[in-house]
Amino acid sequence: MAELVLLTADPGGAVRALPALALLRHRVTLAPLTMSALVAQDRADVLLVDGRHDLVGARALCRTAGVGGTLPEGVPLLLVLAEGGFAAVSTEWGAWDVVLESAGPAEVEARLRMLLDRSAPARAQALAGSGAGTGIGSGPGDEAEVIEAGDLVIDTTAYTARVRGRVLDLTFREFELLRHLAAHPARVHTRAQLLQAVWGYEYYGGTRTVDVHVRRLRAKLGAEHDQPIGTVRNVGYRFEVRAAGSGDDRPGDDADGTGDDRPARRDAPAGS
Repeated sequence: MAELVLLTADPGGAVRALPALALLRHRVTLAPLTMSALVAQDRADVLLVDGRHDLVGARALCRTAGVGGTLPEGVPLLLVLAEGGFAAVSTEWGAWDVVLESAGPAEVEARLRMLLDRSAPARAQALAGSGAGTGIGSGPGDEAEVIEAGDLVIDTTAYTARVRGRVLDLTFREFELLRHLAAHPARVHTRAQLLQAVWGYEYYGGTRTVDVHVRRLRAKLGAEHDQPIGTVRNVGYRFEVRAAGSGDDRPGDDADGTGDDRPARRDAPAGS
């Protein structure tokens, strides 16, 4: 599963720009079709630019993001076009590949796979040059295949998480939430950021579902091992391995463990 970022001005998002993405397992994040949004996309496995209705803007973004541009070396760029756009596009635009908006899921998956294969050597070289070849932050998607945090071991390829050898019985969303938090230790995540990163563009529920899943994760980790998921009051959560008995940001600082003293509202659908 790759991290895809779609730059689009279409309010319909990926459903309108490239409908086949909804049938694939990749995580899709939406961003505006602007230069400032482009600069912020340094963690994408593949960047998609929606050029269906704004060829001039898409061309400018592609050329800005191209080789030696704003994107890190090895991040491929896939240009989404309407059929009429093929007459204007050229290699000077800087896109790695183009795809028709009506392309089926098999074609889109094949193009993404080939882009990832082509970008792998450049990414590996960039990681080696930055000294980020081991531990958290190595490998595709800027995350390690195995993440270790104290007694917790997360295997992202086998989709398993263990605490002292005990396999945790996690739903897909619970695993993705734990993986995302553990892959970015000490970083504070707002509920909205977690909702977008874990549930993706297709989820329209409220941020309350993040609190529900955090509570479930803490319960499954057990009282002796739930410390890494800390509450940042009125902001969100962070993952940080702390010494036993430190007590900082422990769940239970408030009634429902969310870092909010207000009465708990009825839980939103879990979205698992």
